[in-house]
Amino acid sequence: MNRALNNFLSNLIMHRLFIAFILFFSLVVSDIDHNSESQQIIQNRISANRASNESLLWGTYRPNLYFGTRPRLPESLMSGLMWFGVNDLESFQKIRHECDQSDKLEEYSYKKHDGRDFALQTITDAENNVILTTEFLKVSGGGHGGDWAVRISGKPISEDKPSGLSILYYFGLEGDGSIDLESRLDQSGLDNPVELNGETPDLGQFTIKIVDGSDNRTPRSAALKMQTHPDLRKAQYLGHLIPDGDIWRAKFYLRGFYSQKLEYMREQLASGNIPAPPFLFALPNQVHENSNFYIFQKLVEAPFQFDIFFESSSSPVHIEESDFTSSLQSSLKDFDTKFENTFGLASKGFDDDQVHFAQTMLSNLIGGIGYFYGSSLVDKSYTDVDENEEFFWDNRRQADPKLTPPSALFSATPSRPFFPRGFYWDEGFHQLIIGNWDNDLSLDIIKHWTSLINNDGWVAREQILGEEARSKVPPEFQTQYPHYANPPTLLMAIEAFIERLDNATKSQQFNIDADIALNFVPSDILTTTTDSSILPTRHLQDLNLANSFLAEIYPKLRSNYKWFRRTQWGEIKEWGRKASNSREAYRWRGRTPGHTLTSGLDDYPRPTPPHPAELHIDLMCWVGFMARSLRDIAERLDEEDDVEDFSKHYKDIINNLHDLHWSEKDQAFCDVSVDEDNESIFVCHKGYLSLFPMLHGFLPNDSPKLGAILDLMYNPDELWSPYGLRSLSKSDKYFNTEENYWRGPVWINLNYFVLSSLHKNYAAKPGPYQEKAKKIYKELRNNIINNVYNEFKKTGYSWEQYSAINGEGIRSHPFNGWTSLVMLIMAEKF
Repeated sequence: MNRALNNFLSNLIMHRLFIAFILFFSLVVSDIDHNSESQQIIQNRISANRASNESLLWGTYRPNLYFGTRPRLPESLMSGLMWFGVNDLESFQKIRHECDQSDKLEEYSYKKHDGRDFALQTITDAENNVILTTEFLKVSGGGHGGDWAVRISGKPISEDKPSGLSILYYFGLEGDGSIDLESRLDQSGLDNPVELNGETPDLGQFTIKIVDGSDNRTPRSAALKMQTHPDLRKAQYLGHLIPDGDIWRAKFYLRGFYSQKLEYMREQLASGNIPAPPFLFALPNQVHENSNFYIFQKLVEAPFQFDIFFESSSSPVHIEESDFTSSLQSSLKDFDTKFENTFGLASKGFDDDQVHFAQTMLSNLIGGIGYFYGSSLVDKSYTDVDENEEFFWDNRRQADPKLTPPSALFSATPSRPFFPRGFYWDEGFHQLIIGNWDNDLSLDIIKHWTSLINNDGWVAREQILGEEARSKVPPEFQTQYPHYANPPTLLMAIEAFIERLDNATKSQQFNIDADIALNFVPSDILTTTTDSSILPTRHLQDLNLANSFLAEIYPKLRSNYKWFRRTQWGEIKEWGRKASNSREAYRWRGRTPGHTLTSGLDDYPRPTPPHPAELHIDLMCWVGFMARSLRDIAERLDEEDDVEDFSKHYKDIINNLHDLHWSEKDQAFCDVSVDEDNESIFVCHKGYLSLFPMLHGFLPNDSPKLGAILDLMYNPDELWSPYGLRSLSKSDKYFNTEENYWRGPVWINLNYFVLSSLHKNYAAKPGPYQEKAKKIYKELRNNIINNVYNEFKKTGYSWEQYSAINGEGIRSHPFNGWTSLVMLIMAEKF
């Protein structure tokens, strides 16, 4: 009996041990599978990054120039275009190189630019009687960014006038490597084609060829006093050694050469033996020892053409000279097809001229994308604590700006001539546009920006990286302060990406459920390809890739949010204010009398003089928007604790928004400050500031406060104009006064913001104000499209802002940053 019981118990124990072993083994295998799956996701992310870098290595990433190329590398090979007239002896003083409003060109704009492989730009220079065209084509692959080619051509505006030009194209190499002129040197010039060879650690070995068009002619002005030397039918040249970091000063070095010629010119003028301008302005045909900078000159009469071919030795496919023209034509057709498929403007009833206008808006924004590298000036000695006393803006202190370690940024820019650098507040709006066109190009730019958020959570609102960038900024605006904020608009672009992702995921699932044959790319190809037809939507086709992108940038975004809460807080109890909670209130740091540059609304009227007791309605809304956006991202990433925190913050902010900022008397949301008796008061200047709770969709559809905001917008004595919503009420005492930057003129970004919110939140959903929201949406959309388009037709440019009086474009131009949002307004992509 005991033996049987013992056997039974032994068998039972062994059975249970066996089951436990099986369960343990299953868990181990499951864990191995899970780790293997995680490792595969990580590997796919690495492969995807490598493929993206390969595809985007080369581009027209020197937006401050009329045309130039460079790779996304800190020190490497750069190229650029310069030109001036040779019809008289004075025109050499007007060398075109950097985009400059003082050049008074009739227009310069990319008509097509896909952001990766193809670009077409025209430049109308009436003073020199020429229309230049620059065309860019690229084929990626091989590990070093592939091959690219450029065509520079020109035609006369008037056949009856001379159009002689000195066209100069240069190559400069910085950092490790070498570049050598291989063509046979000759004092009369270089035979066609010109050839250079080079090598760098990042680019490998490469060859550059410059090929003349067969019908090129020498300038008419050369016939005024013919010389046999140099031979103007050949390329003139100059090789020089330039210090690293100085290639951007190519125009300075060229002017230095011509300044030496001034003495010669004076001598010749005295003797009456001065050569014709083309001979006088020809380069000296010299190559100095250890040259890293080569400039080549074509002295031509329009029409003319020459091509430049960059060939990487590692490229599996080269751009053939014989196929270049047909490849350009094919790329142009592909651009037009993709544009219509993406935005559908022709199907919406827009005519060819309007579609061309919209393509130009998109292409100029993309043509403004640049790669920037260098140090910035930051003054850490001035902190948010220094702004907690009255008259804080007037406290005298010793400035202590320091150069930071160098950093890199890949970013769009607001304006090629005036703001050719990255701006945090602008960039989110830029990416709403670019993301619709090329999702993954936009994500690459967003990732560059989030990488600049430092360990404290701060990112400089204006990225002035390196000497070239600083050369375009007045000294008083160069220094950045690590307690200065800027509207966190990148989250708008990230939300738009998530919306595109969800729509793509639903579309894929629908097709799978319907048993429809799919054309989606296998994941192993998806993460390694450099095919430009696949790359723009890669993160929309792979949910793991998309979520790993969000997981990569999320810690930086969360850190930036915490920095906002830590440095931009505002006081409630200290001034006897009543609110649902005692924490959620915010104040922009960096205020001065007359300006709040950190808000992005610069001179928009605020409490005067500034005071530490202020609370700012727009900043309150931005922080609430951040809390809501990060809550949604945290939910996707299963960050449960963060979801709970963000949800509470958002709820508290919405409550305090009404408790602290709504003025029943003014029927508006307003800033808050204190009076002479330190009593809390509303400071109401109706305008864009009053709209922020509606812009972010914080107001319920049946809220009377929504009705008050719609009334404010539609009132012609307040914000309504035939050209768009005014930035400041026409009834405000500060309307159109002093600097008049955000005190009346119409800004396209805020008008887009209004239209987007109306479209998504109030015109599309039932409520007592739905019909009014629809009416405002329809009329405002038409007003914006018509005015921006008409000004473009009249002037050839898009503008930074538009007059609230007559709709004329004003200030910097071309301004193809957020003014390009007009294209999304046309497409109703909100």
